Formats: sequence, C-alpha cells, structure tokens
Amino acid sequence: MNVRATTSKGLYSWGFAILVFIVLAFLPLYGSVYTMILMTAVIMYVALTVSWVMFSGPTGNISLAPAAFLGVGIYTAAVLGKTLPMPVVIVIGALASFFLALLVGALTLRLRGIYFSIFTFGLVVLIQQLILWYEVRFTHTRGRFVVVLDNTTIFYVMLAILAALLVAAYLIRQSKYGSALRSIGEDEEASAHAGVNVTVLKTIMFGVSALFMGATGAIMATKWTYIDPYIAFNPLFSFMPVLMAIFGGMGTFYGPILGAVVFAYLEELLITQFPYYYMLIFGVIMVVAIAYMPDGLVGLAQKWRKRARAENHANT
Repeated sequence: MNVRATTSKGLYSWGFAILVFIVLAFLPLYGSVYTMILMTAVIMYVALTVSWVMFSGPTGNISLAPAAFLGVGIYTAAVLGKTLPMPVVIVIGALASFFLALLVGALTLRLRGIYFSIFTFGLVVLIQQLILWYEVRFTHTRGRFVVVLDNTTIFYVMLAILAALLVAAYLIRQSKYGSALRSIGEDEEASAHAGVNVTVLKTIMFGVSALFMGATGAIMATKWTYIDPYIAFNPLFSFMPVLMAIFGGMGTFYGPILGAVVFAYLEELLITQFPYYYMLIFGVIMVVAIAYMPDGLVGLAQKWRKRARAENHANT
C-alpha cells in the first residue's frame, strides 16, 4: 500500500513538473518581455540551487564555489562567443567547469567542514583575481564585451538546461550512487569501510554539479553586454544557492526548487522596491527562516499538514 502511494505521488509530481514546463514553454507567446526576463532569472537561480544541492545536500560538504564555476562559464562565452556557435560555447563552458571541479575536488575533497567551505570560497576569489591580473597585464582591459542573444533564445536554452538538470538530479538521487552519497553524509568513515570509494564519488559528483553551473553561466553571459571578473565571479552567486536551498528545505527533492523560486522572485521585488536595503532585508528573512523554519518552507508545510491531520482525528 505504501509502495503504491509512493508511486502515485511520484507520478503526480512528475505530471505537475511536465505541466509547469509546458506552460513555461509557451510563455514567450503570451507573456510580456519583463515576465520572460524575470522567469529567466528565476530559472537561473533554480539551476544553481539544484546543482549545488546535487553535491552538498547528500554529502554535507558545504561548497561555496558556485560563483567560480558559473564565472568560468560566463568567461568562456565572453572569450569564445564571437568565434564559435553558441551551442558549442555552452558545451565548452560546461566542460571547463566540470574539469576544474574534478581538479579541485581531487585536491581538496579530503577536507571537511569549515575547511572545505573556506577553500571553495577562496577558489572564487583566486580565479577572479587571476583573470583580473591577466587582463590588466596582457590585454590592458578589465573586462570584455559579450555577444548578446535575444531574450527568447536565452529563456529557451535555460529552460532546456534546467530540464536536463532536474532529470539528472532525480536519476542520481534514486540510484545506488545517490544512496552512497547519502551514506557519506551520514558517516563518511563507515561508508569507506563498506566499500564506497568516497573520494572518487564525491569528486565526480562535484564535477557533475559544476557542469550545469558552467552551462548556466555560458548562456546567461549573453544577457549582459559587458562583463568583468567582478561581475562574472560575484560572491553573491556562491551564497544565494545555499540560502535558497535552506529557505526551501533540503530534505526533499522539490524543497530547494521552491526556495529558489520564492527567493528569486523576492530578490527582484526587493531590488525594485528597496534598492538600498534589500540585502539587509534578505539577512533578516534568513535569520527568521533559520530560527523558526529549520526545515525550510517544505518542513513548515509538513508540520501544518500533520497538525491539521491531528486536529481532524481529534474531532472525529
């Protein structure tokens, strides 16, 4: 009975997801330009958050490197966008981030806790300053102009990247590799004794996570006319996926997605209404969310559901 209920719930979830994608696919036909631009930004944050959760969620290793991998994709588009077709540029940006993550993961994934988080954030600053030094020293500039695509093309490419990401994340979560990753998060030493190649598995998953971040950066770069190292490797892109995942709730597959959607829309609203205070308001929201919603929006909804069921049983 439980298996049947779980299967039905999974079918309903996928049916709802497909319906959402169908609605989004027709958005350029009936939505305004502003709505399409806003949804592109929302999809970008969902992609970053889900990519981050693919690795950091089950393993418990809090990576602050998303800005590094996103920035590599952005700069790939800036450097190669004028000479290569955009699909090729996106693939190269994704692969560049993937191999960078493999290299970094192989060297650092033996670190744990705060040491790993500090190193991954240091990676963002390191790459940012290296590119800045190179451009000032050799190209005598501090940025590059980017080939700009139309909003509709960017929207559809981001939607395709998100669809591929969600399918990959779900399949990994349901596979034996997902179970192995969760066991690493629960007890890394016990997983190693049980035969799990901890370092290799974490490194590969770190790379897969970065792959989608790099692809996202490569296409999103075409939204901006001009980029420089401070724009491409903005530390905000490292912290926002973490905050969005926590806000939505990391215990379920759809929690981080919900958190990213709500937070991305909230960011747009606050920047528009309170351009000088929106980061302060973000901070207050996160403090309240962590203090009173430790399991995020999904956890809060589950508590309300349980309370309602308990009240219904008590009344009957």
